[in-house]
Amino acid sequence: MNIVFMGTPDFAVPCLQKLLDAGYPVTGVFTQPDKPKGRGYKLVPPPVKELAMAHDIPVFQPASLRNDEAYELLKSCAPDLIVVVAYGKILPKRVLELPQYGCINVHASLLPRYRGAGPIQWAILNGESETGITTMYMGEGLDTGDMLEQVKTPIGENETADELYTRLSKMGAETLLVTLQKLEADALLRTPQDDSLSCYAPILDKSLCPLDFNKTARELHNQIRGLSSWPAATTTYKGKRLKVYESRLVSMSGQPGEILDTKRFIVACKEGALQLVSVQYEGGRRMDGDAFLRGRPPVPGEKLGE
Repeated sequence: MNIVFMGTPDFAVPCLQKLLDAGYPVTGVFTQPDKPKGRGYKLVPPPVKELAMAHDIPVFQPASLRNDEAYELLKSCAPDLIVVVAYGKILPKRVLELPQYGCINVHASLLPRYRGAGPIQWAILNGESETGITTMYMGEGLDTGDMLEQVKTPIGENETADELYTRLSKMGAETLLVTLQKLEADALLRTPQDDSLSCYAPILDKSLCPLDFNKTARELHNQIRGLSSWPAATTTYKGKRLKVYESRLVSMSGQPGEILDTKRFIVACKEGALQLVSVQYEGGRRMDGDAFLRGRPPVPGEKLGE
């Protein structure tokens, strides 16, 4: 069964590696074009491309799959199945219909919940206690195809989006392998999604970053975890921007935004308080929150965000 793999970021790498380890013939990899990064704007290949090249797999990076040239490239790979993991492009109808066994997607949520580009982050932002991986047959809608396999996992109270991202990427690879094994055994069951239970998880942007200490500690804790490490929750301290990457819930109280301890970076919220565990001051490096505060002690009653 020839497989064409479509994916781009490091989240997709374990899935491609799992296919290779299991001996599946991957005849081609489609990924996003290289992007300029750093001060020199040097073109950097996507992680999936690097893995494919290391295994001498043909790599294709079309700007779109909607033109004839990209379609012919895909046909040249003779795919029996297309596996899609965080590719970042919409597959047109003729691509979906090309392979004999269709197109299978690995999605990082418990569909039909959290369709879209940011399912991991939004599950945390919304305070969910559970998420998971869903494999599905792809249709023309956004993450609307029939579900195949679904695996659940709890979200830790202090688990960040980065940490959950890494865990789910590995879970996704295992779930993909089970899906393909069942496909080969003609044992896959298709479950239509209930659209009435769906919700959308849009891509993140910096409008989500500012912390409002008039919210509860739990709400801000979810915000910090969900935005770590990009675009990162932010506030201000002594007139400069402060990014917050990790926090812990603390049973203390005070005026919203007030720093409650001169040695431990504990900040009062509308209800409860937060200890800021990992922060980055404007122009500085990421560091331990308590150590940061001890180096820049607050005056009595000083508040964040002022």
